[in-house]
Amino acid sequence: MHTRLFQLVIPFFLAIAFSTLQAAALPIPKPPSTGATAFIIMDYDSLRVVGEQKSDESVEPASITKLMTAYVVFNELASGNIALTDMVTISEKAWRTPGSRMFVEVGKQVSVEDLLMGMIVQSGNDATVALAEFIAGSEETFAAMMNKTAEDIGLKGSHFVNSTGLPDDGHHMTAWDIAHLAALVIRDHPEYYKWYSEKEFTFNDITQYNRNKLLWRDDSVDGVKTGHTESAGYCLVTSAQKENMRLITVVLGTGSANARADASQALLNYGFRFFETHKLYDAGATLASSRIWKGDSDTVSLGLDRVLYVTIPRGQYKALDASMKVDNQIMAPVSAGTALGSVQVRLGEDIVAEQALVSLQDVNEGSFWQRIADEALLYFE
Repeated sequence: MHTRLFQLVIPFFLAIAFSTLQAAALPIPKPPSTGATAFIIMDYDSLRVVGEQKSDESVEPASITKLMTAYVVFNELASGNIALTDMVTISEKAWRTPGSRMFVEVGKQVSVEDLLMGMIVQSGNDATVALAEFIAGSEETFAAMMNKTAEDIGLKGSHFVNSTGLPDDGHHMTAWDIAHLAALVIRDHPEYYKWYSEKEFTFNDITQYNRNKLLWRDDSVDGVKTGHTESAGYCLVTSAQKENMRLITVVLGTGSANARADASQALLNYGFRFFETHKLYDAGATLASSRIWKGDSDTVSLGLDRVLYVTIPRGQYKALDASMKVDNQIMAPVSAGTALGSVQVRLGEDIVAEQALVSLQDVNEGSFWQRIADEALLYFE
């Protein structure tokens, strides 16, 4: 389909908060060495990756698996299928699950909220299996729910066999998948994400501390999850926010708890030092109007169905160039949300953001005479 090209104005006034940092472009070095098997640095808003190593390779995620378990549980809460106050009877299987524990007791009842805290803060495998069984009847069925959710949200390198992350040959994730999942947890369930910043949780008079050391080291860090097995090494997915920028980092396969914390801190420092994120255009704002043929209106308003963010090297905001491509000869009927072109943002030769340009309104088919008149006019187009 043929398209028409238009230039877009970059809203420079949105850069005021960063103006003191934009005197000159900074040279961008390679990300710091981490000692990790794989890592990634992703901006939360734009989802742009600003540093990575083997981020598309599937590896054992250990207890980072529980981020997907939590996401499924959060979705069930949001849909009203379960409630935080629901009481869960602890099975013998959950009680006997090896690894880190919340120390629930077989046959006792524990609330969904307490089990979530035990899973999120204490990384309790017993709490995790109890939640899986409560929602799906068995851990195996819950793993199928996890895999369906992974497919629905576009995690292409992940497959789950259990809810805890205990080792299994068929159980794996990629660093990219983990970062993307973390972004969805933050975006879709902010009311529950706040629990990932809790430093301790007490259950049955036993206080355990969050293993994410960065919660004590860096005030900008507010989550998210550690993981460790002998085969996976020490893993950590972290999120931190400074001013209007949030980063997500993932390190997999480091050699110690300190190593994963140090590596994550280094990646966060690198991302915040050398990159900045800007909101360019709001969702629903009219960016252009285009001729539409054979409809009950002559024009259709075009815009974006979600906010457009860009993540770029610091000091390069004013070098951005935005353009629109709009389809030629748009024909009614058109429904709101229909893609009718694209917005592309470049920095030099690099495309730093691209998003569909959509109809912001329904345009119905015009009258018989309107369609006949437009058909005649189209002959001369």
